[in-house]
Amino acid sequence: MRAAVLTRPGRFEIEERPIPAPGPGEALVRVARVGICGTDLHIFNGHYAAESLPMVPGHEFTGTITALGPGVAGLEVGRRAVVDMNIGCGRCFWCRRNEILNCPEMRQMGITMDGAFAEYMVVPARLVIPAPDDVPFEVLALTEPLACVVRAARKAQVTFGQSVLVIGAGPVGNLHVQLMRTIGAAPVIVTDLSPERVRMALDCGADVGVTDPGGLRQAVLEATDGRGADVVIESVGNRALYAAALGLMRKGGHLAAFGLTGPEDRLALPILDTILNENSVAGSVAGMGQDMHDALTLLVHGRLTTAPFTRAAFPLDEIQQAFDSINDRPGDLKTQIVLGEEDTR
Repeated sequence: MRAAVLTRPGRFEIEERPIPAPGPGEALVRVARVGICGTDLHIFNGHYAAESLPMVPGHEFTGTITALGPGVAGLEVGRRAVVDMNIGCGRCFWCRRNEILNCPEMRQMGITMDGAFAEYMVVPARLVIPAPDDVPFEVLALTEPLACVVRAARKAQVTFGQSVLVIGAGPVGNLHVQLMRTIGAAPVIVTDLSPERVRMALDCGADVGVTDPGGLRQAVLEATDGRGADVVIESVGNRALYAAALGLMRKGGHLAAFGLTGPEDRLALPILDTILNENSVAGSVAGMGQDMHDALTLLVHGRLTTAPFTRAAFPLDEIQQAFDSINDRPGDLKTQIVLGEEDTR
């Protein structure tokens, strides 16, 4: 099989490797599509997981179950599937609470170990989620990023009629917008410096779009009867935007910390105001467990607009070009790598 190995920051090499065989409790998946995540870009640029290189990245993937190891039940060879990338011990306090990222033994496919930019992957069978055969692979490959958004919404406890401000209209920001509308949040406000991405977010369900940072506060106040947003989702990963977010939510509001910042970045939290106003902040970064199942259900039932995420696709041999050009293609909300046969269903 072929695998795309990130040998050093900024450089992929295609290698020939043996097709792995599944062991006890494992499944072999023939990978069909893999989305390029913002985390993949951080790894590619040398900003994250440098200690894991050389490595095969990729974790937003779907494919077909092609073999099962001894002792695996409940899965069927030939069935389409998505895979939860987060591998916990399954026994500890955090795993029992579906907080797998805090598991002391946690590993992540494509981040701390080889991932899905390869034609075949062996994965723990317990993390394989069967998918309907009539859903295109390019849509199924959106399950993992959508699961991250599902988890953020769950932790923020967003419900119908709440006003939500999404800071950032990139790929995940757009998914935040769409999920907020699906939940019934209103109004949904989105802000980004890119007019093209704000327009796409409006096309996908946002009620208000703002491209001028200087007019953002006024736009939020006008849309929320002068209160500020019930929930603010920071989806960029910028310290200044996090600081601004605190002033854009209402008293008693919630800040969903989602965008990844640098490890040294700090937020000056106004402690007294937080206490007196009963504000809250919760971090969230990855979908896991039930989040993956819920995301798949939403995609299967067509609850989200997926076309802006599926039109940019590169074969595995052109993965270097796909990564090198991604910042020049702001209209492509997601870039996918095609590894298996093209989906014609």
